[in-house]
Amino acid sequence: MADASTAVSVHSNKAVTSVYNEVKEYYGKTLKNTSDLKSNACVPPAKSIPAYVRKVIAGIHPDVVQKYYGCGLVVPECLEGFRVLDLGCGSGRDCYMLSQLVGEKGHVTGIDMTEDQLEVAQKYVDYHMQRFGYKKPNVNFVCGYIEALAEAGLEEKSYDIIISNCVMNLSPDKTSVLREAYRVLKDGGELYFSDVYSDARIPEDLKANSVLWGECLSGALWWEDLIRLAEEVGFCKPRLVTASIITVGNNELQKLLGDYKFVSATYRLFKLPKGSEKRSCLVMYNGDITGVEESFEFDAQFTFKVDEVMEVDGDVASILSNSRFAEEFTFQPQEVNTSASGGCWAKPKAVSMNPFELVQQLGSASVTASTGGCCAGQESCRN
Repeated sequence: MADASTAVSVHSNKAVTSVYNEVKEYYGKTLKNTSDLKSNACVPPAKSIPAYVRKVIAGIHPDVVQKYYGCGLVVPECLEGFRVLDLGCGSGRDCYMLSQLVGEKGHVTGIDMTEDQLEVAQKYVDYHMQRFGYKKPNVNFVCGYIEALAEAGLEEKSYDIIISNCVMNLSPDKTSVLREAYRVLKDGGELYFSDVYSDARIPEDLKANSVLWGECLSGALWWEDLIRLAEEVGFCKPRLVTASIITVGNNELQKLLGDYKFVSATYRLFKLPKGSEKRSCLVMYNGDITGVEESFEFDAQFTFKVDEVMEVDGDVASILSNSRFAEEFTFQPQEVNTSASGGCWAKPKAVSMNPFELVQQLGSASVTASTGGCCAGQESCRN
C-alpha cells in the first residue's frame, strides 16, 4: 500500500516535478479549448453515447464542456447514492455529469493539480446545483496529485467508485496512481477509466518530448504493463470494456512517433475483499440498473440481458457478488441449474483481451460465443 510518505516522495524528484509543471502549463495555459489540441488522442469516443448520458451532459455549463479533454466515456453503471472520485477532473465535466447520476444522496469529488482547470470547475458549482435542483452541493473539488491522494486528505476506503478520463498517461508515476486508487477504494469498489495505451513500451527520448507527453501519447502505458501493474497493486484482473484506434492526425508528431501505435481503451478494475471465492456459476440480470434496464454491457466479453441466464467464470462471479452489482443479479451454482434446465444458457463472447486485437474484432462480424453449448445458433435461453 502507498502511505503518505510514499505519496510525498512522488513529486519531490526533480524530473517528476518537471513533468508536472509542463502538464500544468499545457493544460492550464497553452490549451484554451479542444480545438487547440495538436493530435486526435483526446477526442470524444466514437461509440454512441446513451440517451440518458446525453441528457445529463446537456445540463452542464458550456464553459466547463469547452475545457474537456477526455479520450473516452467514463460512465459506470449503478451509481445512485454512491461516493465517486474523479482522478484528474480538469474542468469538472465528468464530475457534474456524475453528480446527476449519483443523485443528491451520493457524492462526487474531483481532484486535479492544475489550478486553472479547477478554477473553471469550482466557478460553476452553485450554477449546477441550482440547475439539478439540489438543496446542497454533492460535488467538491480538491487541488492535489493523483499519485498522492493521502497528502490531499483523501482517506483509506472512502470511495465506492473511481473514474479517470485520459489522465493516467500524463502521470510520471503510474504505479503510485494505481496504489493510491486501491487504497482509497472500499472493498468491492471499482476503478473505471479510459486512457491511451501503446502497442510497445515508449522509449525515454519520446517521453522527454513535452508536446507528445501533453498530447497523451508518449506517456501512454504499454497495455500489457497495465495488466501487470494492476494485479501487482492488488486489483483483480482488469476487464476490458471497449477500445478504439487513435490516429495521431499530425504529420510532424507522427514522424517523431514512427511505428508506435495507440489505442483508447476503457477498463474496469475491482478491489475485491481478501480471500474472495472465485467459482464459476450462472447469473441472471434483474434489469433494475438505470439506463441499462434491458441489457447491461459489463465488458467486451459479457453482456447481460434482463432475465437471461448466463454462465460466468470465477473472476466475473466474484466481481458481481462482491461489488455494488450484487443486488442486481440472481446467482445459482452451475451444477444445480444443469439438472433443472439441461444445461442451456447464454455464453460469453470469445474476444481478445488485447485492445488492439479487440478493435479488429469489433469491426468484424466474427465475435461469437466462446463455446457453442446447446444454444449455438438458437435464440438465447431465458429463465
